[in-house]
Amino acid sequence: MTGAPRRTIAIVGGGASGVILAAHLMKVSGGNVRASVIERDPRIGRGIAYSTELPEHRLNVAASRMSAFTEDPSHLLSWFRNKYPEARDEPGRFLQRREYGQYLADVFAAAAASASGSGGLVHIKAECASIVQVPGGLELRLSNGTSLASQIAILATGHDPGPHPDRGFASAGASVPPIDCDRRVVILGSGLSMIDAWLTLQARGHRGEIVAVSRRGLLPLPHGEHRNPIKLDRADIPFGTELSYFVRWFSDLIDEREAAGGDWRDVIDGIRPFNQQIWRDWPISAKRRFLSHAKAWWDVHRHRIAPDVHARAHEAIADGKLRLIAGKVSDIADRGNRTADLVVRLRRSGDRIALQDVSVLDCTGIIRDPATGSNPLISSLITAGMARTDPLRIGLDVTPDCAIVNFRGEPSDRLFAIGPLTRGTFFEIDAVPEIREQCQRLAVGLVG
Repeated sequence: MTGAPRRTIAIVGGGASGVILAAHLMKVSGGNVRASVIERDPRIGRGIAYSTELPEHRLNVAASRMSAFTEDPSHLLSWFRNKYPEARDEPGRFLQRREYGQYLADVFAAAAASASGSGGLVHIKAECASIVQVPGGLELRLSNGTSLASQIAILATGHDPGPHPDRGFASAGASVPPIDCDRRVVILGSGLSMIDAWLTLQARGHRGEIVAVSRRGLLPLPHGEHRNPIKLDRADIPFGTELSYFVRWFSDLIDEREAAGGDWRDVIDGIRPFNQQIWRDWPISAKRRFLSHAKAWWDVHRHRIAPDVHARAHEAIADGKLRLIAGKVSDIADRGNRTADLVVRLRRSGDRIALQDVSVLDCTGIIRDPATGSNPLISSLITAGMARTDPLRIGLDVTPDCAIVNFRGEPSDRLFAIGPLTRGTFFEIDAVPEIREQCQRLAVGLVG
């Protein structure tokens, strides 16, 4: 490729999605790409998920399945053994998130080193404020007052960490603001983010009661000791059906597996390679019904936690240190300083209970309408007509090739998105195994 013009690519966001994409670009480009990762955090690879320093915060997937490279599934384990030679060799280990953040940083460093004599890979420590179209490409205007010209830009901004537009409480998870150890804390939500917040409070020695409120009051379920996913073929799966038919088929499959001595996890894990296609082929009516009625059930089964973390949570419930309430907050009176008076309508009885003068943490979930989110870059692209929300308003509208669709319905040939921003098209795109495959496909499509 000597003498060939280099393609310039800007990646906005240096968390897991951005780092994995950068590594794949360097791997397939043959030295013909100059890539810049725009990330204001000097610690590349951390993002929201891996910025925590608490050892209590662990991955929700075993290390054997968290490699940045699909074709090299042992890459993370090999890195861990070299980095921590004194640690026990456990492929089923659930690594600390700070360890995985260091892994991503090392993946980026290795990719940059491999490209140092060719195209190049750099980390620009700034925030992208806006993107505008210019002749021959794009201009990315940065928070430090400079601009970056690029032929292609890829949004990898991850989850929106800002406050829910209907509430004044900042989102919480691994990051929890200082709270008096004797105060009652109400956590809105009972999923993975709630577990993170609860672990943070426990690590600080919190003594007050912790109450988790969600519509169904469900905790994430644990991973099993052994993985034995069922083998499914595309012909086995009823693509494109309405939700009720699909749920009956799926429930029957679980019943058959359990009757044969297997586990429901075998079915959840066996269908995983087809999840994105199932979502894409559903009619819009099925997608809406899933989000309204089935998502909470799916999340606790699909997005599981380490068995010992699950056991700790149930022990806290038994000891009265953690209380689950299935219900909906019907009224919030903000008292300031992240405290409030709440009224919760119980799911089954319809009774209302008052939780007064409590500290509130919002862990209600990561799915937000990007048009009303806290990321000014995304808002500006939508306002300018360069992007639009997907029909369900849970992400940006993108094609199966990750091209961002503008307000006219036209896919861009210069502006792309990966990771959680694309959940409207892919839905299952929050976990590393899906993100790395998406990144590999996009890298090959752009420069391979």
